[in-house]
Amino acid sequence: MAAEKPGKDTSLADTTLPTRAPSRYNNGLSNLGEILMAVFTPLSDAQVAAFLEKFDVGNFVALQGVAGGTENSTFFVTTDRRELVLTLFEQGEHEELPFFVELLDYLDEHRLPVPGTIHDREGIALHSLAGKPALLFPRLPGKHPSAPNLIQCQTLGAALGQLHKVSQRFPGHRPNPRDLHWLRAVHHKVLTYISPDDQTLMKNEVDDFEGEFSKYGKLPQGALHGDLFRDNTLYKGDTLGGIIDFYNGCTGDLLFDLAIVINDWASNEDGTLNAERYNAILSTYQARRPLTEHERALWPTMLRMTALRYWLSRLLVVYVDPPAHDLTPHDPERFRVILKARIAFGALPIPEAS
Repeated sequence: MAAEKPGKDTSLADTTLPTRAPSRYNNGLSNLGEILMAVFTPLSDAQVAAFLEKFDVGNFVALQGVAGGTENSTFFVTTDRRELVLTLFEQGEHEELPFFVELLDYLDEHRLPVPGTIHDREGIALHSLAGKPALLFPRLPGKHPSAPNLIQCQTLGAALGQLHKVSQRFPGHRPNPRDLHWLRAVHHKVLTYISPDDQTLMKNEVDDFEGEFSKYGKLPQGALHGDLFRDNTLYKGDTLGGIIDFYNGCTGDLLFDLAIVINDWASNEDGTLNAERYNAILSTYQARRPLTEHERALWPTMLRMTALRYWLSRLLVVYVDPPAHDLTPHDPERFRVILKARIAFGALPIPEAS
């Protein structure tokens, strides 16, 4: 799931409470038991007011730290003209930030519901504030859909299909950091922490993925969101207000992005696929970008691969590379359950375009 949640309108001290059964990975915390604290570099009103003077966004009125992130510091900023989101980048490869700026601006220019970066009076978006890289965005309307209905699923499918259609012409390039090469290279790091059966499962899956993908040529490529979970969208009723948090954005197989969406948006509690939500997303997606014959053939494999991608990345955070800040990581068990369901039941038939 996402690291930053600019659209979550909660106070700085808010936390989530356990809402599911304890997991093997988190010492009794629930699957959703995550402390929400997203200001690691405090800012004063005076600092932000001075920062805003570079931009044509109005005069500073108020500053509010945003709860909901695990990597960056996020603030809501109110001026006398508009509502904004200010993000300070605490971690990651800062030299990659221009890629994200270019991607967001490109998608915004193509009328996708994304927060295009705000540029200063000299046309510059990326700045430094409190010694950290900083970006300013418009604040998009809506809230995260915890249980998306079918209209919301249809809207998301259409938006992602359009995003992928236009992103194939995006000139930027950032290799997918969580593709099959990554799975192959790092899965051994968690093997000593999981059961013998899970070790065999993980190793066999990586081998199977390599065999399946080697049968086909290059899949359609483009810019990806890379982490399009429900909490990276904002809805006002059934209207999609925005797709946010592009900091896992990259270029690669478009099918990879679509499989991430299906595994989160269309999975039941037991990991099986919900046919109604599955069909709603895929039918409207294909109305914008029909899947190719090779994508259809690899679809069940890609669903499994992206489930393993999140199982592995969450295991790494729990056991190998804990977050820099005192936060409870997301539970790996959810994606182990989804992976096992995809292996047992495969994928549902791909619907035609609506």
